[in-house]
Formats: sequence, structure tokens, C-alpha cells
Amino acid sequence: MPEGDTVLQTATRLHEALAGQVLTRSDLRVPRFATADLSGRTVLDVTARGKHLLTRIEGGLTLHSHLRMDGAWRVYAPDERWRGGPGHQIRAILANAEHTAVGYRLPVLELLRTSEEDRAVGHLGPDLLGPDWDPGRALDRLLAAPERPLGEALLDQRNLAGIGNVYKCELCFLARVTPWLPVGALPDGALPRLVTLAERLLNANRDRPTRTTTITSELRTPPGPPSPPSSTPAPGATAATPAPARAPARPRAPQPVRVQERLYVYGRARRPCLRCGTPIRLADQDDRPTYWCPGCQSGPTP
Repeated sequence: MPEGDTVLQTATRLHEALAGQVLTRSDLRVPRFATADLSGRTVLDVTARGKHLLTRIEGGLTLHSHLRMDGAWRVYAPDERWRGGPGHQIRAILANAEHTAVGYRLPVLELLRTSEEDRAVGHLGPDLLGPDWDPGRALDRLLAAPERPLGEALLDQRNLAGIGNVYKCELCFLARVTPWLPVGALPDGALPRLVTLAERLLNANRDRPTRTTTITSELRTPPGPPSPPSSTPAPGATAATPAPARAPARPRAPQPVRVQERLYVYGRARRPCLRCGTPIRLADQDDRPTYWCPGCQSGPTP
């Protein structure tokens, strides 16, 4: 699922394939721009802004695209077979002498003046992976609506840009609150820590081929009855003098368990929580599948 980290990776691939090269072919397969011809123009750069892609082209033009849930850009060598989907799903083709970039299932594709990019991305909050990242501004925007459920607030790109549904679920789990808890009901200090963690997680995944939010091991209480009390004789006990009553059985101490999963809760409905073993739950929040652990996360639920 495209989120800020994977969109940045897409921008990097497109920039490496297109920037500084003259377009030998352009084909925008959306009615409004079907007659636009960018051939002969040089691609200046490709950059990510939150979950948006901006391909800047000579002559003061920007091709703005957004992947949303299913969109993708693929880069191919001149004689390489295109494998991103059937032909009717192609929305854009940009080619030079060395590479061809093909945009599949792009729900947003528009050509605009570079000077007017704010029409497409000016509403966005601070970009978690961008040079404008400002945790203080992001925090202020989140706190502007304290009654709003945390999950919805994190997905609102006007607050901070780059978080999608996967990170929403994972961040709420790591904060130990449900996505339905109002922003203003978080414990003191929890929201600043969550904003900091969001930036750390996206940056940790900006170059990874597979998104990962888990750590290599977790402390988990092993299954089974409590540990038996010690069998060492009590001090002063003899055959003629019975030992004092033994202490009750000790609860099992949490043990480090190697974690092989890459995500804590997202996509793991009905499977045991990696920390407490409780089955992960699934429900919709604002028409998006939302995962949480009822054992680890406190707050309201559907």
C-alpha cells in the first residue's frame, strides 16, 4: 500500500530514470490531457510531497500524480516487457532513450504549471520525509481538533503528510491506544512521542524494500502454569522441624521471543498479538480496515 516511504522510493526511481533526459515519448491517457505532448522536453526532477508525486518538466510544467490505494509507477528498459498490469490500466507513459516510465491505475493525474503546484499540494501539512518537516507544526495541527479520533487525525494529510492506513494502525499500537481514542484524551506527553515515532518509522523504511515496524525480539510471557516455587530447603529446616510454608508459585517472567513478523497488527486479524497473544481485531474506521490489539491498546472501540 503506497504511503510516504514507498512514494519517496517511487520518486527516487523515477528521478534516476528520467531526470536530465529528453522525453522521446509522452502519453497521458486521461481525457483532459490526452492531447498534451511533452516529447522534446527535458525532465528536470521528480520529487515526493507526502503521498503525492511531482514530475517537473522543462517549460514550467509539472505532472502531478497520486497513487492512492492501487496506483503504481514502473520503470522499464527499452526492450523490457511491461508487467505492471493490463494495458487498459495504463494512465501515463514517459520515455527517453534509456528508460520508459509507465503509470498504472493512477487515480490522480494532471498537468499544471510548476508555479501553481500549491493547487495540488499546498494544503498538506509538514512532510514527515521532506525538508519542511516540523514536528511542532504537526503537533499543533493535530491538537486543533482534540475531539477527533486519533486514527482519522493521523490520516488527515493536512495535519502531517505521509501516513497511510498501515502506519496509522502500527503507530496506534505502539502508542498503546486504539485509533478511536480522541486526540485530546491521550495521556500527557503521548502525542509528541507519537509524532516523533512517526518520523522515525518512515525514515527507517525510506530505503527498505519491505516496510517493517517491529523490532527483532519482544518480551512475552510464555504459556503454561506459573513457575513452581524453589525446591531449596528453607533455612533452619530439619527432619524433625518442618520447614515454613512455601511461598506461592511465581508468575512466569516475560522471556525474549524472536519476532519474524514485519508488522505488529496491520493485516493480522485473528492472529495472536506479538506482545500479549490476544487475537488481533479488525473493524472499519472511516471506511478503512483498522487493526488493533484489545489486550495492549486502551480506548474506545466499535
